[in-house]
Amino acid sequence: QMNTDLSKSCGTVRVLVGVTGSVAALKLPVLVSALLQLPGLWTDRSDPVLHIELRRWADLLIIAPLDANTLGKIASGICDNLLTCVVRAWDTSRPLLFCPAMNTAMWMHPITAQQVSRLKEFGYVEIPCISKKLVCGDEGKGAMAEVSTIVSAVRQYLPKPDESSQKT
Repeated sequence: QMNTDLSKSCGTVRVLVGVTGSVAALKLPVLVSALLQLPGLWTDRSDPVLHIELRRWADLLIIAPLDANTLGKIASGICDNLLTCVVRAWDTSRPLLFCPAMNTAMWMHPITAQQVSRLKEFGYVEIPCISKKLVCGDEGKGAMAEVSTIVSAVRQYLPKPDESSQKT
């Protein structure tokens, strides 16, 4: 069971955004800008830290986009870069949301459903990909969810404005 009360004593929530090599990473500036508009998010930055420090720092991890390569790594427990190490060390009582994004042919491959299912077994929450014309010209399912959908999903884990004001 995930902890849905993510506010700290200071009333802020720390969201860590993980990014993979999908072309949908082009949406990252828009996603981060939209997330920073949510009330109660911690916005200070500090020097780069190791995966355990990031794990301790973050209340919620969102991987957007999650490409096919990293999906396979996470499903298999491979941790060969900073993001996959953070995921491997992640406290599963905290929310981890993932936004698959890949070519339609990759999305339709039978192993993809198995890998997504495996992440859900870990307690991670999928923000499903959508159908549209992809950058490569193909049309079909595999595009990362719209930024507004992702932000709405994150918002569900944030304390309500009246809840955060009650914490002192």
